[in-house]
Amino acid sequence: MTSINCRARIATCLMVGVLATNLIIAQTPAPPASLDALVRAEITPFKGKVFLFAKNLDTGLTYSFNGDERVRTASTIKVAVMIEAFSRVSEGRAKWTDELVLTKAARYGGSGVLPELADGLRQTLRDCVNLMMVVSDNTATNMVLDYLTTDAVNMRMNALGFKDTRIMRRIGGGGESKEGKEPGNKRFGLGATTPHEMVRIVEKLDAGEIVNKAASKEMIDLMKREQARYAIGRTAWDLPMASKYGALDSLRSCVALVYSKHGRIAMAITVDDMPEVIWSVDNPGYLLMNRLSLVLVKGLKSPQ
Repeated sequence: MTSINCRARIATCLMVGVLATNLIIAQTPAPPASLDALVRAEITPFKGKVFLFAKNLDTGLTYSFNGDERVRTASTIKVAVMIEAFSRVSEGRAKWTDELVLTKAARYGGSGVLPELADGLRQTLRDCVNLMMVVSDNTATNMVLDYLTTDAVNMRMNALGFKDTRIMRRIGGGGESKEGKEPGNKRFGLGATTPHEMVRIVEKLDAGEIVNKAASKEMIDLMKREQARYAIGRTAWDLPMASKYGALDSLRSCVALVYSKHGRIAMAITVDDMPEVIWSVDNPGYLLMNRLSLVLVKGLKSPQ
């Protein structure tokens, strides 16, 4: 093949690629302009930074506000830990009945029940994963991470195509991953992600595309049993929801799949740099996320 023919073929391929990309963009429905105005009206008076991404999984409608910025995860990174546990069991490299032992090194306060129990308690891997997700038990999370390792969680995220979602260490310190040792990642603390990527993870779980359909359904069902509902959907108890929330002194975050009459709305919202430390269910970040979730559910409905 001559060099002229090669250049012609390359030019043709590039043109086809551009046309295909333009076609995809043209076919992607845009959210109503009023949605952006409503979101910004909620965010403008808020004291702190806001990052969010949402998608109606039934229509393809999306909305983003700083949605591709990397953010601190707090406990929402436990979704990635859950995925590694289910993957490991599916591959036959772990069993749900494997015993994990509560030790002083694994203990960490905050959310959960295991810090109140005695050292030496034996829990199954499945029990610890359930505690990690349903009541966000930090000690159970450390026990699971000691078993799986933080590097394994990150390798799984990478293999699944999630390049921005990383766990940096155990809760409270120790067990640093390779990424966690990088100076540029120290600012994230426990973990990092983007709201957009968190929504992608939830979308793939809902579609049965992580591990397998049965495992994906189990993971979604586990997230449906989360006991805290402080943020997304806080005042919409009639709406079924699968979720995971997280909290730090100046940060609140939540990822959720809301089953509304307007469709299945997947959303991830993080608020950070709040000036006051308020450890209350009425934290301004929680209240803002609730209001935003109501706006997003309505705003991402199918165009009439």
